Amino acid sequence: MFPHLPSSLHLDRLTRQQVTAAAAATLAVGGILLYAMLRRRESPEEIELQRRTLLAHSGRLIDGSIVGIDHTTEDNSIDGVVDIPDEDLGVPRMLIYRYRIAGVTYECAQDVTSLPDHVRNLRIDLPVQVRYDPRNPGNSIVVAENWTGVRLERSLRQFLGESNPRD
Repeated sequence: MFPHLPSSLHLDRLTRQQVTAAAAATLAVGGILLYAMLRRRESPEEIELQRRTLLAHSGRLIDGSIVGIDHTTEDNSIDGVVDIPDEDLGVPRMLIYRYRIAGVTYECAQDVTSLPDHVRNLRIDLPVQVRYDPRNPGNSIVVAENWTGVRLERSLRQFLGESNPRD
């Protein structure tokens, strides 16, 4: 079929450099495969925590508002009725918020099940600050472990007519 190629491979004609190169290539491929199989993969929760931390530290701020709050939980029951404990009634599972950048309105949702202390007793149309990635404005957050854009405390104090010396 290919007359210019030898019909059989003669191993006795291989040079020391060719054998060394073949062994090095085999070891490199084996090492890459071993690393790929044994490396620790990050869980989705760890990836989301890293995203929130990055945006909380380096994201740009913009004003937005909460347009929806979802209190539902996963339906793991047989009859379709989900029991939410009384202490969790004021804690949303998902925040839906809207903000506008350069004439483009973004409507996003953030899963806040891991941040219950930051999102208690929220209401729709509450003004919030949103942190977003300037390279990808759809990548945004309202709350994180060490930052919150929710202005509930100040809004409640103003509504109640109380003042705080820190303001």
